[in-house]
Amino acid sequence: MNSAIMLLEATAARLGDKPALQDEHACLTFGALRSRALSISAGLEAAANGRTGLRPVIVYLPKSADSVACFAGAMYSGQPYVPVAADIPPQRLQHIAASLGQGHLVTCPALVPNLEGLTLDGFTVHLLEDLTAFPPDEAGALDRVSRVTDTDPIYIMYTSGSTGVPKGVTIPHRGILDYAAWLEETFPFDETTVLGNQSAFYFDNSTLDIFTMLRTGAKMVIIPEVLFRFPAKLPAFVEEQHINAIFWVPTVMIAVANSGVLEQRTMPELKTILFCGEVMPNRQLNQWRRSHPDALYANLYGPTEITDVCTCYIVDRDFADADPLPIGRACRNMRTLILTEDNRPAAPGETGELCILGSGLALGYWNAPELTRRAFVQNPLCTAYDERMYRTGDLAYEDKDGRIMFVGRRDAQIKLRGNRIELGEIETAAKSLAAVENACVLFDPEAQEIVLFVQTAEKLALRRLNLELRKRLPAYMLPGRLVCMEALPLTPNGKLDRVGLRAQFLTPNG
Repeated sequence: MNSAIMLLEATAARLGDKPALQDEHACLTFGALRSRALSISAGLEAAANGRTGLRPVIVYLPKSADSVACFAGAMYSGQPYVPVAADIPPQRLQHIAASLGQGHLVTCPALVPNLEGLTLDGFTVHLLEDLTAFPPDEAGALDRVSRVTDTDPIYIMYTSGSTGVPKGVTIPHRGILDYAAWLEETFPFDETTVLGNQSAFYFDNSTLDIFTMLRTGAKMVIIPEVLFRFPAKLPAFVEEQHINAIFWVPTVMIAVANSGVLEQRTMPELKTILFCGEVMPNRQLNQWRRSHPDALYANLYGPTEITDVCTCYIVDRDFADADPLPIGRACRNMRTLILTEDNRPAAPGETGELCILGSGLALGYWNAPELTRRAFVQNPLCTAYDERMYRTGDLAYEDKDGRIMFVGRRDAQIKLRGNRIELGEIETAAKSLAAVENACVLFDPEAQEIVLFVQTAEKLALRRLNLELRKRLPAYMLPGRLVCMEALPLTPNGKLDRVGLRAQFLTPNG
């Protein structure tokens, strides 16, 4: 299998009339999804007018079943798809188009005014309704797919760069094909599975939902985004839609647990609960486990530069609030190295930088060779041949059982008054306190103080909170400033918005 679109080919042949994809407005069967994607591919090919080479397809649409049809249409055209948010700032969209250089942009009439004034040289702009009017061209599409290799790019996902310019992580077909196979082997995914999609399509966690659906014949239900602003309403939707598997960011799971709804309403069909993207606090995880004791729980880990995830830990017991939750061991065809600052393998229990190797590795950053060379480097432990690895910037260690334990970001390791401090350790301790619903810790280098942001229904005093933290942390790690909030701000991906907190509350250069 050379292209991931062959997953849809196989499943549509087997389960053509089965529901595949549901949003607020429509439900597509696998056969209808295939037909719609073939029409989109035919329209893209007509616009290419014989031009060859890679022409990425920017999918600029509201999150919907049609978005996924466009991803499939791009794959039938032998082109990588580029998901962007419907509310993306025009300047960011301009940067992405400039980075890509040339290609297609698929949108809808409601979003066309946002393109006014943008320079889109080298891009053909399409309305989705025009593309879907083309007759499906099965023969042409399969001919194009036959020329795709598994090392060709399947998607380009743009993440924030340290310079403020987005960088396009480029993932190959082989990464997705291997990942989808591992998911089916590891979790009880099959044609009876109903996936409740939370992740935005420009966030790599969405690939689990999309490609599990395409490989196994599972149904994918796109949960309305508004429900994630009212977490107490989520269980009712999950139950009504017979959703039995979810892959959500921990912030959403924390919000559901904190709402108290898990004590009032269960989701009886929910049997697979996966999470990734942030550290999951044990207190809220244990609430989920008490509410759904028969479900399978897994803590997954992986940066965007990997095909979604590269390590997995199946949660098989309750953890004390302050205990670290493992991120587990490497997935199939992936390897992990934990390296010290002098590039030697860290001993068990010794903290180092987590580095990733294997089939899920990204090809690099699109049109950014120097940035790629800095991030994807030669494995220093291998001198016999070229072996690329990705330095994650995350700190970790192996426990006595060989499980990887996440410590925090390398750039979140600070020195204060001569003491080396992991800000993630303070966050974990704060989240374990009864009055704290969620927490975020930042360091203000100009003020030389640790700032703790807590989501709480109570008015907390720093002195009282530090008395509790002192039971878990040494004095030099205690925060010097406390900010209490009714709700911590979130990014569109559902993660904590650390950049926004820094801009609002820290000193200008902090």
